[in-house]
Amino acid sequence: MAKLTPFLFVSLLLLPIPTRGDCTCDADDKDSTSSREISLKLIAIFSILAAGSAGVCLPSLGKWIPALHPDKDLFFVLKAFAAGVILSTGFVHILPDASENLTSPCLPPSPWQDFPFAGFAAMVGAIATLVVDTVATGYFARAHGQSEGHVADAEKAGVDDVNRHVQVQVHVHATHGHAHGPVTGTSLTRHRVVSQVLELGILVHSVIIGISLGVSESSSSIRPLVVALCFHQFFEGIGLGGCLVQARFKLRTTATMVLFFSLTTPMGIAVGIGVSSGYDENSPTALVVEGVLNACAAGILVYMALVDLLAADFMDPRVQENGRLQIMVNG
Repeated sequence: MAKLTPFLFVSLLLLPIPTRGDCTCDADDKDSTSSREISLKLIAIFSILAAGSAGVCLPSLGKWIPALHPDKDLFFVLKAFAAGVILSTGFVHILPDASENLTSPCLPPSPWQDFPFAGFAAMVGAIATLVVDTVATGYFARAHGQSEGHVADAEKAGVDDVNRHVQVQVHVHATHGHAHGPVTGTSLTRHRVVSQVLELGILVHSVIIGISLGVSESSSSIRPLVVALCFHQFFEGIGLGGCLVQARFKLRTTATMVLFFSLTTPMGIAVGIGVSSGYDENSPTALVVEGVLNACAAGILVYMALVDLLAADFMDPRVQENGRLQIMVNG
């Protein structure tokens, strides 16, 4: 029963997220946003920025906090829980919102009521992610294989320079330590592709949810939404930060990805505040655009959480050979 507590906690936090009330299909005559609502939105900007930054930077502290190092059990447990949050975000939050948008009575009954466009868009998003995932990984793997092939050809043809010859022999006929070189290179490539695709899916969702909060005119819906978003940003940040640590990007690339992740939702809120006076969330264009983007983001996050995060870590030899760790990551 204790193992279910985190998932129940996640579910409870996900429940308040939808903010759309009954659709009237009429353009709202919005009064100017009250100072109280503006204050709540400004608090949301800084709270979500802090939560996201803390989450995405936490795995990097493994250099100074040994328990958070990628080789430690706690790293696997935190990353697994974060992947579970990402998975639940896709299934429980984003996809139902997309379905609600694309089946809204504010849209023409045909074709929006005749076909499950939300599920279709999510499927397209997941398949597109699979294609990008495999093509990118295959490209880098072939590039690595070609570089290895050039070394082998050089060995066969012979090299005049003695030093060059020795280097080739050492590279090709290395001992056990080099035998793991290609695996390490392939794993590094996978981590880099995974981190970039995962960030793309998170950013698409973050922009939409940020704008939704920014245009919200109800104080009662803003408060629980801020709490839920802080929770999401923190654990999504841990999931992404874990991938960044394993990807071993250069400092500049890592900092850029961290900044994009941390700033996207707050910037979406700021944009939402700016357009709130003229934004009609029940207009057909807003419903279709938001619904399709949400559904695609759901497909991306579900694929990434299941295939590239949970499955990859659960099949890791370190987890497979440690029964206690298996129970912890599954719990």
